[in-house]
Amino acid sequence: MKQLLDYADILITAPCYLGYLCMADKFCKKYLRTSKKNELLFVVLSFCGCLFLNIANRRYPTPHIFYAMLYNILFIGLVLLLFQAGWRKKILAASMLMTVRILVGNIVTPLLVCLVLFCKHIVKKIPEPFLSKWESGAIDYVSWCLVALAIYGISKHLIVVFHGKPGKWYVMLAIPLLVLITVFDVASWGACHGIMIRSGGNMGLYYDQIFSHTEFCILAVLSMCAAGFYVFGMNRIYLEQEKSGQYRSQIAVYKMLAEQHRQSERLRHDMKNHIIALSALSRNKEWEKIDDYLKNMEGIALETGGDMTGNKAVDALLYQKQKRAKEENIIWECDVQMPKGYCINEFDLCVLFGNILDNAVEACERMQCGECRFINIQAKTVKKCFLIEVKNSMDMTEKYSEGFWSKKGQQEYGIGLLNVSDVVHRYNGVVNIEAENGTFTISILMPFSDDAHDIKMAV
Repeated sequence: MKQLLDYADILITAPCYLGYLCMADKFCKKYLRTSKKNELLFVVLSFCGCLFLNIANRRYPTPHIFYAMLYNILFIGLVLLLFQAGWRKKILAASMLMTVRILVGNIVTPLLVCLVLFCKHIVKKIPEPFLSKWESGAIDYVSWCLVALAIYGISKHLIVVFHGKPGKWYVMLAIPLLVLITVFDVASWGACHGIMIRSGGNMGLYYDQIFSHTEFCILAVLSMCAAGFYVFGMNRIYLEQEKSGQYRSQIAVYKMLAEQHRQSERLRHDMKNHIIALSALSRNKEWEKIDDYLKNMEGIALETGGDMTGNKAVDALLYQKQKRAKEENIIWECDVQMPKGYCINEFDLCVLFGNILDNAVEACERMQCGECRFINIQAKTVKKCFLIEVKNSMDMTEKYSEGFWSKKGQQEYGIGLLNVSDVVHRYNGVVNIEAENGTFTISILMPFSDDAHDIKMAV
């Protein structure tokens, strides 16, 4: 019975630790892949491993850092072994779970310990209070519950971190988190040996405990802020770099399209003169000169989309996208009416139409053969605002939510739509996206001047 009481705190916290492992398992399942059998193995082996290490630490006292490192290695090893994804991505997932466990635990536990010590010292008038095993177990119980809730909360906000990134990027995120975990393990080892803030014996053991726990709490709060800023800051930098790279490539493509369109326009303008010259050579039966003349004209682009919108750059872009759609047997419907005196930059218009139509064509291409594939483009003026609406067919199995495409069980971030949003917001416009019943619809409304600042009242 006495031995059972020696492990009372472990027995109290065991159910909550099991709950934490279930949350960790759901976290890994969301961002990695695994089978139901491996899910169960992960929870059982992690639980048994932690229980064994805790009991071993009680029976064979050794430095705390030794068991902490063993547990971290066990946890990372189980994630690497039982879940399916790139090993860098699995290490990032494991390091995030351990970081949340350590930081939340080191915020909640010191706060609760200080509260209990304060009540014992002030209310019960105990000069130098200590926590009993039952009290420590109860505090750990609450701490594990809050750790599980924290993992459940953050799992909803890490989609942008875990999808569409290269392996090196995951390592860059994981290394600082692993260093942070090691720092806290060393700090915990130091606390076990009295290497913390102390009053030097002038204020008593009660205040030494309060100071030490407060120091841990402050350190954990600052570390949590730093980890959050680092993870989401790095993600923001990555997205900005991707957007910038795509933007630069689009500039080169649109310049090339504009130049091709100008060449076609010049050729059309000069065609009358070419016909006159060739007719004269034909009447004089100067066949060699005719042959040389025609050879000089070889390679000149004769294709042109004509005046579709009145804007040369947009015309060239729409013509190229229309060609690509026809090659893929996609039904193309286009009614773009560019307003006179519009104040939207020509390149920004190409960014809007280019990204939207590229996504539309790619969505149609992913559809199975035999399905109806279409792209419908409408653009017009609506009460001092420019309205663009593009509808296209999409695979019924694909889903779109908050900037993410779910395709064949994987999620991808739409970088092109980020560039579209940047352009629209630059003109104080709004974007609305809907994806349902096999149809993707994007609607954009941009005011032409500051007078039309109330966009919702424009239609």
